[in-house]
Amino acid sequence: MPRPAVSSPVARIPRSGIRTLMDLALRDPQALHLEIGEPDAAPAAHVVEAVAAAAHDGRTGYTSSLGLGTLRAAAADRVTRTHGRATAPDEVVVTHGAMHGLAMAMATLLAPGEEILLPDPTFPNWQMAAVAASAVPRSYPARAERGFVPDPSEVEACVTPRTRALVVCSPNNPTGAVYPQDVVAGLVEVARRHDLWLLSDECYEAVTFDAPHVSPLAHDTDGRVVAFFSTSKTYALTGWRTGYAVVPDPDVVEAMGHLAEATVACPSTPGQIAALAALTGPQDGVAAAVASYRERRDAACALLTARGVAHVVPQGAFYLMVDVGAADTEDFAQRLLARRHVAVAPGATFGEHAAGMVRVSLAAPRDLLLEGLTRLADEVVAARGRDRSRDALASSGA
Repeated sequence: MPRPAVSSPVARIPRSGIRTLMDLALRDPQALHLEIGEPDAAPAAHVVEAVAAAAHDGRTGYTSSLGLGTLRAAAADRVTRTHGRATAPDEVVVTHGAMHGLAMAMATLLAPGEEILLPDPTFPNWQMAAVAASAVPRSYPARAERGFVPDPSEVEACVTPRTRALVVCSPNNPTGAVYPQDVVAGLVEVARRHDLWLLSDECYEAVTFDAPHVSPLAHDTDGRVVAFFSTSKTYALTGWRTGYAVVPDPDVVEAMGHLAEATVACPSTPGQIAALAALTGPQDGVAAAVASYRERRDAACALLTARGVAHVVPQGAFYLMVDVGAADTEDFAQRLLARRHVAVAPGATFGEHAAGMVRVSLAAPRDLLLEGLTRLADEVVAARGRDRSRDALASSGA
């Protein structure tokens, strides 16, 4: 019987620790799910109505591999208005979610063996996509003591002769960091000095609390920034799978269109209709959701502070990095699930700069979030007690 090729890059794709934990949690009917970043709100009524009308009218067939012209135009208009870069519809590629866009861009822009720099902590799917493209993922540090905001000079120190691209994500997953303008400008300058592509994941562009979102597009003067956007997080359309990329090079646009045709034929038409309605319709639901995430963040941080559990206060997105003081965060996450029925994402899946931490999703319903964090704090405090008891026994020679 034929077997999968062991030399295929697919065989080397690492397993996401987020999904591993989620699969375990799905077996526990009592689990409180804080491991996945998915809005708890439903899509807006006008979005659902637009898709239903299209389905009734039979407007759900194939589209161009690059996406509906009306959606490309709406996305270009949004970027022009909100991100400081005049964008034309033919620079927009509609994708099957932002991650699909990033994966297509990596496959298009990177030759086998070339390196791509990812932030650490990192979203593991970037690493998976790089490996699938036969590229070599490397990391640059984003340190907790700096609020997980990278230092452009440290990023530059990680560039090698084989580096071809740099991934930037602000607001950041998994850390919730929002990069200030000088840092964003500095990262674009690093890419310019070393002639790198800069791939900007801006899925959480609309979700900021204490600092404005600054897109690398606003600092791009020579067409090296490719930016990726999603309707999943902003508009609660996670399963509808529609995003878009701003791609300045027409040759790259064409290549990504060919790759889309070879893999998904075209983005989901119902998803594109939903995205068009979301982008062009009322935005009050977005503002309400962001206000809710901010209130949940404040309540969560207050709870952890009161319990003496260290954490890094996020400035955007809807994630909270919590220091649980565990050398093995995968073991901690599995123990927390088994003992207290709370699912969180282990820091180990995000890289060495998330050591000792776990990621908590603030998008969970408020009461569930606070109950889950209470149980997490109980486990952290209990573990400290066990550690003190072991230390006391060791010091007594018993």
